[in-house]
Amino acid sequence: MEKSNFVDQIRIFARSGHGGAGYKHFRRDKLTAMGGPDGGDGGRGGHIILRGNRNLWTLLHLRYYKNVLAENGERGGDANRTGRDGEDIIIEVPLGTIARDEETGEKEVEILEDGQEVVWLPGGKGGLGNWQFKSPTNQAPEHAQPGLPGIEGWKVLELKVLADVGLVGFPNAGKSTLLSAITAAKPKIADYAFTTITPNLGMVEYRDGKSFCIADLPGIIEGAAEGRGLGHRFLRHIERNSILLFLIPADSKDHREEFNILVRELEEYNPELLHKSFIIAISKSDMLDQELKDAIAAELPGDVPHLFISSVTNQGLQELKDLMWTTLNKQA
Repeated sequence: MEKSNFVDQIRIFARSGHGGAGYKHFRRDKLTAMGGPDGGDGGRGGHIILRGNRNLWTLLHLRYYKNVLAENGERGGDANRTGRDGEDIIIEVPLGTIARDEETGEKEVEILEDGQEVVWLPGGKGGLGNWQFKSPTNQAPEHAQPGLPGIEGWKVLELKVLADVGLVGFPNAGKSTLLSAITAAKPKIADYAFTTITPNLGMVEYRDGKSFCIADLPGIIEGAAEGRGLGHRFLRHIERNSILLFLIPADSKDHREEFNILVRELEEYNPELLHKSFIIAISKSDMLDQELKDAIAAELPGDVPHLFISSVTNQGLQELKDLMWTTLNKQA
């Protein structure tokens, strides 16, 4: 298997900064022998912040970033001086990134917009200095607070591809060939199953300078919802797509059954996927005459629009772009 630059999940140890301790101090100078308390507060520990970056498409840049440790806040000083806050760490991630706690699996942060900043792990609060505890009944407090600890633990950053259209189909259905025909993307193409093992993204140039994003996703197999084949790693990326384009080859033994299997796998993984808009494209249709097209069309569900296409001869590709654009704008 060739090494891929597409990294859609990483595991890191993250720790936000500890808060600085408050300071216990009493004012002393050449004019004041017994001054009041003037110990300052400790500084806040550094936050760990996630920021969305639309120019990133993968988590590759974080592959070797295994320990993320924010700076601790500084201790307070005399003369009511507050300690310096710990420096924040900002991690830039692609849109569609989800941060989870590894132990509980709980989703903690989701980044969907460019420039969106979310404090993922807040730094510990700085402790109060002894001047904060001065009162009419306690004019010389002898204690200051320690800073609060930061938050730490093993975390998982997971990327779900953001695309307008997701290509769904069995391995070797022609998804990569279609992507290369209608976009500038250059996915690996070969005549064997699982050529695509990571998502490939491409921009489809439409009329009047308009465009939309399409993703060639790894081929699904029966049992993917239980983790067979590429399993959950594949299905995770489908959740983000607005439209699902089912690609079924013309030489399939049973076109309707192949579509039904794909739909069942999606339903078992996440029933909400069935609320998306579906389009069926019969690929490799340059080998079909009109009689065979009519026979295949009769097998397909009547409530799902379908087209016959050929990525080699460009048959039906413009009509497919029109249908995808119209469907996207109906949703909008």
